[in-house]
Amino acid sequence: MDYLPGNSELLVHELKWDGEFSFIAGVDEAGRGCCAGPVCAAAVIFTDRSRIPAGVNDSKQLTHKQRMELREAILAEPSALTAVAMVDQDEIDRTDILRATWLAMRRAVLGLPRPADFVLVDGNPVQGLPVPSENIVKGDAKSASIAAASILAKTSRDLFMFEAAKQYPQYRFEVHKGYCTRLHTDLIRKYGPCPLHRKTFEPVRSILNPPDTVQGEFQF
Repeated sequence: MDYLPGNSELLVHELKWDGEFSFIAGVDEAGRGCCAGPVCAAAVIFTDRSRIPAGVNDSKQLTHKQRMELREAILAEPSALTAVAMVDQDEIDRTDILRATWLAMRRAVLGLPRPADFVLVDGNPVQGLPVPSENIVKGDAKSASIAAASILAKTSRDLFMFEAAKQYPQYRFEVHKGYCTRLHTDLIRKYGPCPLHRKTFEPVRSILNPPDTVQGEFQF
């Protein structure tokens, strides 16, 4: 197994807080923009940063095969403390996707086997985290801890959707993972939404509640 070098640019944000905090977690989410399935968040702490698997990077820059290989490497690494949390489509519909994402991130941080005392979070500020945090725009490409979290969040959600595809094969969840692709939209129109669909998201909302059609003849 190869590891990230100690002078990697992906460790700048972790090293920045080293003197003040002991257990710094990276947090990221996957599935925020989907119209089916949960939003998933992951948290990762590397207690020994000399053992971060090489190749860890923004999950969007990796192939599915690379993500799955790195997932296994991260989960097998004794110095990696990890947690994954999901918030389902019903909770998303009851609140909204922003609050659901915050909740998933909070649950992931609280689920770590050793409590974090600081969080590096991808993107915008997050409310409700149990410890201080720094938000980093495009953090999954700037922080090894966030990048590892992005890999776990993405692969965990993908695995969930692969299982969903067995239960609802007509929607081809294994292909689009619940994102609003043309294929997915066409299948929702054909079969109607299933329990995994987010009823407050387009195009599901419009399919469930089509706009009123004006009927009658024009009068001149």
